[in-house]
Amino acid sequence: MNTSTPLLRKAAGLLAAVSLTGTLLCAAEPETPPATAASGTTSGTYLDFANLINQAGKQRMLSQRIAKDYLYMGKKIATNKASRQLKASLELFKKNQKMLEEVIADPEIKNLLAFVNLSRQELEETASKPFSLDNAQLVMDLSESMLEGSQYVVDSLKEKFKKNLSKIVAMSGKQRMLAQRIAKYYIAYQSGIKDKNTIDQMKATVKLFDDNAKKLMSNPKNTPEINKELKEINKLWKIVYRFYLNIEKGGLPFIVFTSTDNITSKMDTVTELYAKEKL
Repeated sequence: MNTSTPLLRKAAGLLAAVSLTGTLLCAAEPETPPATAASGTTSGTYLDFANLINQAGKQRMLSQRIAKDYLYMGKKIATNKASRQLKASLELFKKNQKMLEEVIADPEIKNLLAFVNLSRQELEETASKPFSLDNAQLVMDLSESMLEGSQYVVDSLKEKFKKNLSKIVAMSGKQRMLAQRIAKYYIAYQSGIKDKNTIDQMKATVKLFDDNAKKLMSNPKNTPEINKELKEINKLWKIVYRFYLNIEKGGLPFIVFTSTDNITSKMDTVTELYAKEKL
């Protein structure tokens, strides 16, 4: 296994130290004594695991952002930004996916990662073609496959390790995905995908983001810095979520693009803080 990057070296040290039935992750030379790492008493162990969950969870957000950017480009709205963001998101998704493939050895999960890669390859190929409603629908469907597979990886990591830390990091990280998912469905409807599912998914996503936001804000272990970030997000959310729910009326695609990107960026900061603070 290549452990040339700091993230891979840290992940290897953590994962090799934990004995799991069926061997979820591949063995490597641990940086900390196995007993210490397995007991979770070192800051490195918690931080390494939180970072792994964070990176795996980030794939969910990228799956939605890639599709959103293709649709915005098709509608010729925020074209330059969407084009740059699409390219960067594809590259980051591939980079993170490679890291997960190198760290995870569980056959079932590795097979799922391979399927996600196939979906990503097909999405990338489709996104390079001229915009059409058929291509837009295919990109939407492929982004759902990528999301489902990426969510499964996160859930598997959480289940295997059963650490409280992973729950708050995963929930916070999921907010990034939900923000991009909101923008995806908003622009999908404006692009002509005006079925009931688009509206239902939008409403469900807004509700889930709102529910998670309340849980995060009420977490008694939040640091003052985390609370400050969450309050800023909540202030923006209280204004813009009504725009999102008004999907059938439309008319605010640029505001939706910028506000959801803003929320995603802020939630990324919060997720990093949760990982850093070991909450």
